[in-house]
This record gives sequence, structure tokens and C-alpha cells, in this order.
Amino acid sequence: MNLTSQYCHFFDDDEFVETGRPGFRRRVLTGDNLQLCFWRIAGGSVGSFLHKHDEHEQLGVIVRGGLDFRIGDDESDQDRRLVGEHQAYLAPAGVWHGDSIFVGDDEFDECWILDVFSPPRDDLREEAAR
Repeated sequence: MNLTSQYCHFFDDDEFVETGRPGFRRRVLTGDNLQLCFWRIAGGSVGSFLHKHDEHEQLGVIVRGGLDFRIGDDESDQDRRLVGEHQAYLAPAGVWHGDSIFVGDDEFDECWILDVFSPPRDDLREEAAR
């Protein structure tokens, strides 16, 4: 039975697109009011700089592996947080986050993150349309 349609999406390995950062692959789905970015990131990867989104909320769920990163209101705060499998983080608009180290899982040595953005980010929408 073929369930593929405009409403159902499956995350086969070949659907993930390499990014400009070594070890980072993603798949982006965009609706009218929200956006899902499914990341598959090699364990030990770095390359997530400290940043904030002034117009977007970001909710992340760690599916595999872990995320060791900084998150908070103050850009100079050096405290790190470790978010593990089946845990989530919320970065409201204007909250600094990143400077990440990605912890690989035992099976794939990858960190899988489901990031949801609201409203959708135009840069990711344009990339997914290519």
C-alpha cells in the first residue's frame, strides 16, 4: 500500500539533504504556520554557532543521541545543558541557543533532532523548495 501523498511524508535515508556543515543532514517540511526540520547529525559534530531567532519560536525534540549546548537569555552565559533522548527544549523568540556538541547514539552514532519552527523560516522554506 502506497501512503505517500501531499499529507504523508516518510523519512527514508535518501530524503535527507547534506548541508554546508560536515556531518549535518536534514529534511524540511513546511506548512502555512509551522515547519519541521528533521536533523540527522553525526556524533561529535560541531558547527552550531550561538544565535537567536527574533521572529521564530523553536521547539526541539531529541529522538536519538543527545545535544550538549548553551541556551538562555544572556548571550554571555557559558552554562551548558545536556538534552537527552526523548527530551525537549524550547527556544522562544529572542532566546540565545547553540554552540552545540552533538552526541551520537549507540546504533547510528547520530543525533536525531526534530526542530519545529513557528512561524516557518523563509530560508528553510526556500532551501526545501530547491
